[in-house]
Amino acid sequence: MNEIFLSLGIESWKSALAVILLPPVPLLILALVAARMLRKRFLLGWFLLLLALSGLWLSTTRAAGRGMTRFLLHPPPALTQDQIAALKRAPHTAIVVLGGGRYAYAPEYGMSSLKPRTIERLRYGIWLARQTALPLAYSGGIGWGAAPGPTEAEIAARIAAQEFQFPLRWQESESRDTRENAYKTVALLQPLGIDRIVVVTHGYHMQRALADFERAAQGRPMQFVAAPLGMQNFTPLDTGDWLPSPSGMEATWIAMHEFLGYWAGA
Repeated sequence: MNEIFLSLGIESWKSALAVILLPPVPLLILALVAARMLRKRFLLGWFLLLLALSGLWLSTTRAAGRGMTRFLLHPPPALTQDQIAALKRAPHTAIVVLGGGRYAYAPEYGMSSLKPRTIERLRYGIWLARQTALPLAYSGGIGWGAAPGPTEAEIAARIAAQEFQFPLRWQESESRDTRENAYKTVALLQPLGIDRIVVVTHGYHMQRALADFERAAQGRPMQFVAAPLGMQNFTPLDTGDWLPSPSGMEATWIAMHEFLGYWAGA
């Protein structure tokens, strides 16, 4: 699907298409269609209306978000201490943090900054680099439809050096989505003799990221190691997990966004 957008030169439309395909818009459209059908096809109209309202309710619950994340995205487990120890000073290996969004201008700092989830990725990447003594790279430019300004990689390099006292070894600042993160990072590191990349991103994003990196390798002998963060502890559900909440709405939106991105190869 992503190749179709690229071939037609309309890859910048992906952000607008995501708005249409992701909740709550499809369910709101279904509710409007159902309401219009009530006068002529009463039973079918009510069925579709109840279906839309049930979907809207579920799309705002943590229960649905957790279930969709677990069964659609298959997040891998976090690295164990033994796995981290095995990576220490591994030859021809680099850690790569994938971008997750930035603020072109954060008034509290008087300059650009990274979004909270992106800071989480950078922090974990730096921690992992310190534990393993491996070089660290950051991949992220300016996303589709984002405001102009410094790239994510430029902002990450500044924050890593000034706030964490850990300079990045490499910056990839031209990518606009996960697919480009993978292709441009492989193109940057593979000629330098790097044949194993430790991919740092959130667990919900890892399935899509690894698929893009495997495609970017194009049969070259490269290995990709998942280093997810933000892993969920799938404890038994309680009553509150079935009630609408901001965190539930965010979880279901992210799960659908990542699943569609994985299916589309974006």
